Amino acid sequence: MNPEPLVSIIMAVKDTAPYLHDCIDSIIAQTYQNWELIAVNDHSTDATPDILDAFAKADSRIRVFHSDTPKLIPTLQYGYREVKGTLINRMDSDDKMPDYKIQVLVDEWHKYGKGHVIAGGTEHFVDEGEVGDGFLRYERWLNEVAKTSTHYQQIYKECVIPSHCWLIHKEDFDAVGAFNPIVYPEDYDLCFRMYRHGLKVMGINVILHHWRDRSNRISRTWEEYKDNRYFDLKMRFFYEIDRDYSRPLVLWGAGRNGKDMAKILQSYQDTFHWVSNNSKQIGKDIYEVRMQSFEAIPTIENPQILIVVSSPDGKKEILEHLQKWTKKPVEDYWFFA
Repeated sequence: MNPEPLVSIIMAVKDTAPYLHDCIDSIIAQTYQNWELIAVNDHSTDATPDILDAFAKADSRIRVFHSDTPKLIPTLQYGYREVKGTLINRMDSDDKMPDYKIQVLVDEWHKYGKGHVIAGGTEHFVDEGEVGDGFLRYERWLNEVAKTSTHYQQIYKECVIPSHCWLIHKEDFDAVGAFNPIVYPEDYDLCFRMYRHGLKVMGINVILHHWRDRSNRISRTWEEYKDNRYFDLKMRFFYEIDRDYSRPLVLWGAGRNGKDMAKILQSYQDTFHWVSNNSKQIGKDIYEVRMQSFEAIPTIENPQILIVVSSPDGKKEILEHLQKWTKKPVEDYWFFA
């Protein structure tokens, strides 16, 4: 394959005029120069269209379009129809790239070729104040996942590849459905589709993206992202990809997360053992399921175990028990929180 394939960068843009110059300047500054930017304006009401047009006039690699349907995914779909490149990347219009980003992604992709996704690390920043603690915790976790290439082992916890931190061949992207369907969060849905299709994710321990934290970012404000546990999305793919009905199912955790998960399991008309560390709950019937002690797990033959305990100390204790009891690979239990 051409050692310098054309990389198509798809970027949906909506009312990000204050950040757009920094964003596009960071793309123009890439050491890897064989790229095209497909910038699609999503019905902006600020100076965004004028800024995009000025950049397009100055650099023929930048092409500007205007989405015919509002909202993020239709705008990405519109842009994807216009790509000419072999390798695909996505960019957010309020963020910035380090100048080596595309070069590192392309070099790494060449080591493996089609059938692989290259994913790296991310780093948050703000213009004023401090990055929120939640985003910093997520950042640290994402970077550890990228460093250890444990994307699919960790996929039920949270979205394992940020929307801007991957590179994929167009044929592979088409095979997993590209920017279809219209399901939010779109980056998490894409990760599951990569998993379902069997693409291999190769993580690299490199910061590839500078991710802006601001009070009005859509992950804070959109209704679609409000309940960021995404249990419905996770369970849909769990039943499609990983559920083995020949094996008993165990739900570990009886707090808010556990109760919400139990309702979802019942909506799939699945039966399950429900266990807890809380002695006050043992023996009680909740949603017509008798709560058992977690110590009952070793008596259950070959279970699949869903863990919805969110406390870091609780997770550590649970993992110690599981490794002692089951002596099974990580695929036998999944952390959902």
